[in-house]
Amino acid sequence: MLKFPTDISKARILIANDDSIHSEGIKVLEDIARQITPHVYVVAPETQQSAVGHSLTIHMPLRMKKYDDTHYSVYGTPTDSVLIGVRKVMKEARPDLILSGINHGQNTADDVTYSGTIAAAIEGTLMGIPSLAISQDVDEDGSSPVDWAIARDQVPRVLQHMQGVSWDKNVVISVNMPQAVSGVTPEIRVLPQGHFTMEKQEMIEATDPRGRPYFWVGAPPERDVDDQAFDVGSLRAGHVTITPLSLNLTHHKTLESLQKVFK
Repeated sequence: MLKFPTDISKARILIANDDSIHSEGIKVLEDIARQITPHVYVVAPETQQSAVGHSLTIHMPLRMKKYDDTHYSVYGTPTDSVLIGVRKVMKEARPDLILSGINHGQNTADDVTYSGTIAAAIEGTLMGIPSLAISQDVDEDGSSPVDWAIARDQVPRVLQHMQGVSWDKNVVISVNMPQAVSGVTPEIRVLPQGHFTMEKQEMIEATDPRGRPYFWVGAPPERDVDDQAFDVGSLRAGHVTITPLSLNLTHHKTLESLQKVFK
């Protein structure tokens, strides 16, 4: 079992992300965490690592940059950052909790399979440390500055409510913060993961100045934004969503049917 710290004011927290140590979101998360406990360490990628998933650097050395005694960056992935954070930076006293984020952009539905933010929390979970991935819904065209007001208000509430809570091993907790919706007071809703189809995923083809073709992944596919029974719909409606994600991907019904086929 994994267990969230019973008294978070005494917890040792490791913060990571995928947007880099220089991102605004990680600074917001650190500020929130330090208002709860003084024992906060930040170990995150030096450069932007969005959508790298649960990738691990194995074909080149990892280099770490020390900013001060509690801030380090890694020239690698979010997974690398958590590994170095736990096994090197905090090796004398492992973290009691890992927080990944706050990501610039939601991590709902099938986005979780691409997300470096989720991956950092996955790595912590695999190391036996309760881990939360926290993401902030934003305007995906980048037309508006990120409003962190809801996150600053709701993330502490989530952390306080989680104190002493236990859950099965190999489960990572994904938390998404909504954009403000007029007339809506955000609720904290525990919901299953939604899905979206890749059938309409846009792939832009163009030509570079040397006349060579290239491709660019376009706008994300349509999500199920209307069904508030799932993370995507409730987030769009202006509510905080919490989704437990299992790291054991076995589909047991199909497992049983295939066992009969190959018996």
